[in-house]
Formats: sequence, structure tokens, C-alpha cells
Amino acid sequence: MTAGRPTGDDLVEMLAALANPIRLRIVAKLTSGRDYVSHLAREIGISRPLLHMHLQRLEAAGLVVGSLELSEEGKAMKFYDVTDFDLHLTAAALAEAARTLTRPEPDTGSAPKEDS
Repeated sequence: MTAGRPTGDDLVEMLAALANPIRLRIVAKLTSGRDYVSHLAREIGISRPLLHMHLQRLEAAGLVVGSLELSEEGKAMKFYDVTDFDLHLTAAALAEAARTLTRPEPDTGSAPKEDS
């Protein structure tokens, strides 16, 4: 993601990541401070593997960042924190972002129906 306003591609990635209620809850929990995976999974009420999947999506979108640290007992613990992102969506901001899209147009869906 670039400094300032996100590009169209970045915005699509960020909005897609935030469009999931579990990921939205994860970001909400992390706004109160960084947390490690096991504790965060218990707080959200999901399994660690499922949490990892969601955290990877949020991290790829630039919304959270993870760091591996050693506990006092020598155990590796993965901590996550929310990045300092700021999304302000207006029609003009969306139009500006759309001009910077580099990814191809999405598929239109299923094939057209044949006339009988």
C-alpha cells in the first residue's frame, strides 16, 4: 500500500478483507492493543487455524502486522497489531482509486442463457 490514499488495487484488497464479519471483529479487538494468536482466538471464539487464515488475509491487505516473539519460557508467540490505516470513502475518493486499478475487470459471472 502506498502512503496517503490507497490505490484502487489496495482499496479493493482492503475492502474485501473487511467485508468479512470475523475479520471485522479481529480488527476491532486489536484496536485495544496487540495480542497473540492463542489469546485472540479465545477472545473471538474461533479456532487458531481459522484465525490464522483470517489474519493472513488482513495482513496481505495491510490492515494488521504480525511479529514473532519469544516468551520468557522460550516459546515462540505470534503477536498481531493493527496498522495505522485510515480509510475515508467518498464518491470522489472511489473515482480516484478506480482510475488506478491495474487488475483486470472481474468476470461477469455465468454464461448467458440460451434462447429456447
